[in-house]
Amino acid sequence: MFWRKKATVGGVDQKAKEAYFTASQGQLIWARFKSNRTAMVAAWALVIMIMMGLFAPFLSPYDPTIAGRDENYENGAPQMPKFWDENGFSLRPFVYATERERSIKTNFRWVVTENRDHRLYMRFFVKGWDYKLLGLIPADRHLFGLDEGGKIHLFGTDASGKDIFGRTLHAIWTSLAVGTLGVFISFVLALIIGGVAGYFGGWIDSALQMITDAIRTVPSIPLFMALAAFMPDHWSSETRFFFISIILGLIGWPTLARRIRTHLLTERTQEYVLAAELCGASPGHIIRRHLLPSFTSYIIVDLMISFPYMVRSETALSFIGLGLKDPVNSLGALMQNVSKADVLLNYQWYFIPVIFFVALVLAFVFVGDGLRDAADPYSDTKK
Repeated sequence: MFWRKKATVGGVDQKAKEAYFTASQGQLIWARFKSNRTAMVAAWALVIMIMMGLFAPFLSPYDPTIAGRDENYENGAPQMPKFWDENGFSLRPFVYATERERSIKTNFRWVVTENRDHRLYMRFFVKGWDYKLLGLIPADRHLFGLDEGGKIHLFGTDASGKDIFGRTLHAIWTSLAVGTLGVFISFVLALIIGGVAGYFGGWIDSALQMITDAIRTVPSIPLFMALAAFMPDHWSSETRFFFISIILGLIGWPTLARRIRTHLLTERTQEYVLAAELCGASPGHIIRRHLLPSFTSYIIVDLMISFPYMVRSETALSFIGLGLKDPVNSLGALMQNVSKADVLLNYQWYFIPVIFFVALVLAFVFVGDGLRDAADPYSDTKK
């Protein structure tokens, strides 16, 4: 019995070893990544926020632009659905109807009060404003809404009565789109310029490094101030969006390009590169199929860290008024409102988009760290 049990255990170990040695690089990276709990939690959080941004029109009960504003609930506090109150329990979630009036206690300013005797019940998959799901499919259904034509604002409203919940979801998608386009442009430029400079060396390397250093020395804030002055006021929000994304991509590639160039300078003299050259492989094939894959872990890390950098850059530019502006829904445009002292004292729900921005950046950072450890075969992920 002892020997049979030992053989069985040995058989399991043998199968595990065989699975390990026959696994592809992607399977090994995924297995190491799953063992990192922090990275997995961050990955799930990142996926959830991406899906929230992707399906923002469906999840938003009201149009996030001025067309969907609630003029009777300006600067309104968040409304949390309830199941019970002093009037009893309800199986359906509800909120109270609101009344807007001027009060002598507030120097005749508009005041919103709740009518606790009038419940407005939530409904799901309601018909509302028209949109295109995923930018392609026309639809008018939304996840939730209220009976009797009432409105619910989970994150409250801003000074113009626009729903902050819907604006936040659309802002996440806008910031991710800006980051994706910027990262794609900078990533392609870094691979091409860094790969050519590192593989060929010589005067080509010197010329490309002069260009790289020149771009790295350009201060970003004065550059964007000049670009903001250059952009015409009649440009649409889509034009400003693509313009800012392209500029972020054009100035974001030098760091990764220098890393690729340094790695390729040391790797180009290896025997496997010489063997590929003797077999007649072209320089592009050698760089793409042999040299860059050996640098995968660093490329993945830089690529993932570039996303929060691009999102932070767009947010910072929009926050200081040089990027996307209202009525465009971006995290930076929403955060412009939190710089006022009155907001900190009376309208704290304006800070909700800030929480999503911090969570988005941290999720990218933790996922990038997890992928770095998973892509490095010599990293010790077991603590």
